[in-house]
Amino acid sequence: MIAVLLALGSAVLFGAGDFAGGLAARRTPATTVILWSQALGVLLLAVGLLVIPGVFRADSLLWGAAAGLAGGVALLLFYRSLAEGSMSVAAPLTALGSAGVPVLIGVVLGERTTFLAVVGIVIALVAAVLVSAEGGRLPAWRELLGSRTTGGALAAGALFGLFFVLLAQSSSDSGLWPLAGARAASIGLMLVVAILARRALVPARAAIGTVIVAGAADMGANILFLLATRQGLLIITAVLVALYPAVTVLLAQVGLRERASGLQIVGFVAAAAAVTCIALG
Repeated sequence: MIAVLLALGSAVLFGAGDFAGGLAARRTPATTVILWSQALGVLLLAVGLLVIPGVFRADSLLWGAAAGLAGGVALLLFYRSLAEGSMSVAAPLTALGSAGVPVLIGVVLGERTTFLAVVGIVIALVAAVLVSAEGGRLPAWRELLGSRTTGGALAAGALFGLFFVLLAQSSSDSGLWPLAGARAASIGLMLVVAILARRALVPARAAIGTVIVAGAADMGANILFLLATRQGLLIITAVLVALYPAVTVLLAQVGLRERASGLQIVGFVAAAAAVTCIALG
């Protein structure tokens, strides 16, 4: 149950971070938002390293660095997919990949759970896709096959899922040091991309507040996810964290007065059912 609560807390923070990051990206380039939100998250990580004890291990730092590179490339591919194609194609595919890859790898690694929890995992995969259905619809097969967005969205989802898997491979006694490796790698990657793309290295003044919120929420989500994987199975924690789009959509309804589509409402109900099955399983 502790793992479930930590994973759900991570999903809430990931969703809030995405919402804040999306608002910031309306005022300043997305690459700049990612770079500075990741950098500002280091301040929260520094506090976490002091509060949560851990043994400094080179292998865990490397696992974290690999995860950071995977997550950084995933963010770039995801934003590119949104910019070049249809969000109704990119969002569901990315959500499916980020949830499905950890489940598949977890099973390969020998993780097993109860039948009720398996039912919850399947429902959660469906819920992640439905909640991400921008515009109230899911793409048809013909649209998926013919869209330039499809490949990038699938790759982004797989890399987001790989981020979860790689981070979970770190030693259980390493504390938050794997996140230090992840953040160093992702910040380095974003800095290189920003320079090569000639993006502004400093966010617009109007975006600073939301960039700070995005950075704090993202790092908090990473910390809770890492702690969750040390309390429970990867196939459980990762799939619960992948429900974060529900939080982003809810915040958009409250803060931006957007209306949820019928599919998204079904997704919310499915998400609740999935959490219940997993918790009881």
